[in-house]
Amino acid sequence: MGLIVQKFGGTSVGNVERILNVADRVQSEKQQGNDVVVVVSAMGKTTDQLVNLAKEISSQPSKREMDMLLTTGEQTTIALLAMALAEKGLDAVSFTGWQAGIMTEPVHGNARIKKINPEAINKQLANGKVVIVAGFQGVTEDGQITTLGRGGSDTTAVALAAALKADKCDIYTDVTGVYTTDPRYVKSARKLADISYDEMLELANLGAGVLHPRAVEFAKNYHIRLEVRSSMEKMEGTVIEEEAKMEQNLVVRGVAFEDEITRVTLLGLADSLTNLSTIFTTLAQHHINVDIIIQSKTDSDTTNLSFSIKTADLLETLDVLESNKELLKYEKIEAENQLSKVSIVGSGMISNPGVAARMFEVLASNQIDIKMVSTSEIKVSAVVKEKDMLKAVQSLHDAFELGAAQQ
Repeated sequence: MGLIVQKFGGTSVGNVERILNVADRVQSEKQQGNDVVVVVSAMGKTTDQLVNLAKEISSQPSKREMDMLLTTGEQTTIALLAMALAEKGLDAVSFTGWQAGIMTEPVHGNARIKKINPEAINKQLANGKVVIVAGFQGVTEDGQITTLGRGGSDTTAVALAAALKADKCDIYTDVTGVYTTDPRYVKSARKLADISYDEMLELANLGAGVLHPRAVEFAKNYHIRLEVRSSMEKMEGTVIEEEAKMEQNLVVRGVAFEDEITRVTLLGLADSLTNLSTIFTTLAQHHINVDIIIQSKTDSDTTNLSFSIKTADLLETLDVLESNKELLKYEKIEAENQLSKVSIVGSGMISNPGVAARMFEVLASNQIDIKMVSTSEIKVSAVVKEKDMLKAVQSLHDAFELGAAQQ
């Protein structure tokens, strides 16, 4: 007998029929003799609908009130699932994030979990109940309701698994596991039997939407065994753990990609030791996330600086830079949008030189222009034109023999 945390996303609980399917999954786990804690998201597009309602009233609603509004989505799901389990004869109790003891920092809209007091959950588990917890939400020390931002329900599930010392955390989604790349765009994409925390963290940060990076970080830090599984099909998924088995010694395990990237370039920066720190501190103070950075000296003793951002942050980035032009000491700004980022990821890169060279060779042979490059021990990323993104993904997936037909 063990303790299993199950997490079901919005698609998996999108309507009554699917909630009843989730109840079947929970019942099956319970019948195997396990204690079960279930974390759920809001049903389907509920969160989007709530956001749209708020926009009809205010163009800039209070972040506190948005948290009050959005958390009602998960509360609907937990109550309905508890009712569905009761109809099956299972004793279940639903908890909001704050009832479950999830304490967060005092930030509305994107709070981080500080600690979890599992006392209330453990008490119900000891009484044989299934505990259903609303994902995506918590409470500050002074009683303010908060939300955890995008992917928050994944983070809730893994954090609870850590606090409860669960034997396993299953993340149920609308896909059957983690694939070598997105199977919606590359038909030969193959499901991985397992993958390491580090590889999954890179893929999640680089655009793979199966798991949120913060959830993977929690799992790595607390050694939580994760499995990404389908909520609709009864089959094994992808196990995420410390050391994954290297399938046929594949150097590259996956190809990730994301669109809507913009390259911002500051021209004629004063040559100063503190200039870079001033620029990126100023951007960080406005919560603007900068990715790839390239600096180059010019003949006139000035510096040009390029960095990539999400296109959605462009207007705010330009506003911040222009309003601080005297402080930052640059001559002018250029921005190039309609770009994307394509990345290869694999632990095998550490001991296999020449992987980056092979990637650049493949892109060049497909007439794909590389705008920027970033590397780490287990990944190489290239910024390319958005129109070339899927061609780049397909060509790299083929070149590194990741497809099902190539195994």
